[in-house]
Amino acid sequence: MADVLQEIEAGLKKLRTTALNAVHRTHKAKMVDFGGWDMPVEYSGLIAEHMAVRTGVGLFDVSHMGDIQLRGPGSLAAVQRLLMNDASRLQAGQAHYSAMLYEDGTFVDDVVLHKLSDNDYLIVINAGTREKDVQWVRKTIGSMPSVHINDFSDYYTQLAIQGPKAEATLQKLTSTDLSGIKNYWFTWGQVCGCHNVMIARTGYTGEDGFEIYIPSDEPTSGRVWGEVLAAGAEFGIVPCGLGARNTLRLEAAMALYGHEISDSINVFEAGLGRYCKLDKGVEFVGAPALHAVQEAGGPARRLVGLEMVERGIGRDGYPVCAPSGERIGEITSGSPAPFLKKNIALAYVPVEYGAVETEVAVEIRGALVRAKVVPTPFYKKPKKVAIA
Repeated sequence: MADVLQEIEAGLKKLRTTALNAVHRTHKAKMVDFGGWDMPVEYSGLIAEHMAVRTGVGLFDVSHMGDIQLRGPGSLAAVQRLLMNDASRLQAGQAHYSAMLYEDGTFVDDVVLHKLSDNDYLIVINAGTREKDVQWVRKTIGSMPSVHINDFSDYYTQLAIQGPKAEATLQKLTSTDLSGIKNYWFTWGQVCGCHNVMIARTGYTGEDGFEIYIPSDEPTSGRVWGEVLAAGAEFGIVPCGLGARNTLRLEAAMALYGHEISDSINVFEAGLGRYCKLDKGVEFVGAPALHAVQEAGGPARRLVGLEMVERGIGRDGYPVCAPSGERIGEITSGSPAPFLKKNIALAYVPVEYGAVETEVAVEIRGALVRAKVVPTPFYKKPKKVAIA
């Protein structure tokens, strides 16, 4: 009996792996448990990987992300009921940011929706919420007519090629003209000999870049990973882990589930109202609660960017205080910003403390360290200059 219990316990602790797990270990990546996945947190070092993406190009394995396809004549109606953005505005080959909400207007998860065709949509979901999200989708729209729900999460290896040299790197590996793909658009093409690859100009770093979806078998995944690294060698490409992905998205002030968004934070508090289309003509899940928030005058707290004025690093979970010392909020994400060379954070504070240049304090090991509210995103990628 003891042996059986030990086997069960070992099985429960077993982490899921992507098709590139052995490749990451060959690269001597530092591996961590990320939402039940054995994932690389860094290879050559977080700062080096972060700077490579900001100045050149980096390669990420993001195959732990989930993929849900909604297909059939009722797919648009299902998407409109499920997600807060207005999918009726999308053209085939276009994507947008959106979210699934609970009835109280808080987050099930934030997602990227791709319109594959008039009756075919792909929802890319977060790794840490994959199973919960799939169950929520089936519960929420599973009974709607003429829509088929498929979980294709394990069918693809998803690679993110990010940075100002991402296009030049990937262009070596495909005959598809990447310059014609606008931000948050995608197409299909051949990449590294793989046919019918989805090539999307999307990412989670605040930089230009692409995410490609290739077959999830280990030989193909390993070969394409190696070919991308070889193509980007002249630009100083490096494999990047989740550590750099986190600091990059923080500089760009992009939300992370469980930090800036969760089942206790609503859309307006998170500052994501621009993606919430209450006027789209369809009552999506959470819409009545959000109407009520608006009618009550808006949220009582808001997400703001903080920059440390005095020496100190505001970390996740640290208290945010008024200058007098009264606790008024909490940091959701905080870190040194490798490219900006500042200590930054995102935090929830009462709306009266949300104006830019408002002084607050962060409690660090019992001491109050001065900080101020600053505009977000902290970092914006440089605009491309047209060459005459």
